[in-house]
Amino acid sequence: MMQEFTQHYLDDSLKVFRTYKGLAEKAFAQVSDEEFFRAIDREANSMAVIVRHLAGNMRSRWTDFLTTDGEKPDRQRDTEFEMNHATTRAEVMRWWDEGWQLVFDALEPLQPADFETPLSIRGEPYTVVMAINRQIAHYASHIGQIIFLAKHFRSTDWKSLSIPRGQSETFNVDMLSQKKSKV
Repeated sequence: MMQEFTQHYLDDSLKVFRTYKGLAEKAFAQVSDEEFFRAIDREANSMAVIVRHLAGNMRSRWTDFLTTDGEKPDRQRDTEFEMNHATTRAEVMRWWDEGWQLVFDALEPLQPADFETPLSIRGEPYTVVMAINRQIAHYASHIGQIIFLAKHFRSTDWKSLSIPRGQSETFNVDMLSQKKSKV
């Protein structure tokens, strides 16, 4: 029973990570290169900077996930919030893809017994579930920022990533209709 629950948790976590990754990529697709690198004020991060930070976090947290501290000694977190003006969108997206590959390479092979492995992040003890939950919440918050920025830049040209405004009722009717047709 516990092994079954653990496998369901892992499958759901992977699905959630893939959902958030896809939402961010749909937001990226709607913005220009200039908007991708634009911060809305001096204290804000651009989408590119958020991606750089996420990629650095992913490398640190998911490399040797079960065997080393989640904060790698060579990580330079503060530099993740700086962007060289020569950096291209293609380079940033390569960081994005490499970071997500680390996430999936660490999680996909996990077996229920691996959930008994004690972990640490910055020397603090974590269970595998706690570490996964921490990263889901962290990535979701930053991907929310990415979506906010993209929506801000696109304004009335924004293409909703969920149910468009004023269309909830139609969406619900369509969902019910689809469920009935599958039965």
